[in-house]
Amino acid sequence: MKVSLGAEILAMPTPVWIVGSYDAEDKPNAMTIAWGGVCCSKPPCVGVSLRKATYTYDCILARKAFTVSIPSESNAKEADYFGMASGRDVDKFAATGLTPVRSEVVDAPYVGEFPLVLECRLLQTVEIGLHTQFVGEIMDVKADENVLVGGKPALDKVLPLLYGTGSKSYFRSGPFLGKGFSIGRGYMG
Repeated sequence: MKVSLGAEILAMPTPVWIVGSYDAEDKPNAMTIAWGGVCCSKPPCVGVSLRKATYTYDCILARKAFTVSIPSESNAKEADYFGMASGRDVDKFAATGLTPVRSEVVDAPYVGEFPLVLECRLLQTVEIGLHTQFVGEIMDVKADENVLVGGKPALDKVLPLLYGTGSKSYFRSGPFLGKGFSIGRGYMG
């Protein structure tokens, strides 16, 4: 029997993404988000939702661009820190020793040590309530060569962090279960 938990943000899992932007002084800034995902396949787009109070919010609006750096399990501590500290007060890159890399495609930095990066131009914003969703058209994807299988990033190589909203905890992805659009074929008529 299921128990009602009320209207809460308990979708599972959510990604751990680092959203990169430049501030008005051209200083690289990045913040951790868990409210994000693919929102369109053609053109390829992702949506990231931020509160207006965040430092990154105004940076994205001003530059009309952002990046999404996807950290691996080995960068859980850095990803957590990027979500706790504010770019208004500290240089998160200097504090963690991570490298801001200037995108050659959009006006935003990404994290050089993270295995997968989406470079996005701001396509539109959607006011939702406490959060604003920034829809970014993916202009390029960059991946470390060692996470590619058949020319595409492999989940078991990237080892992205996952976030459990209810427990406010980080998790790793599990083992391979089967090919998409294939393992369910036994139910096809």
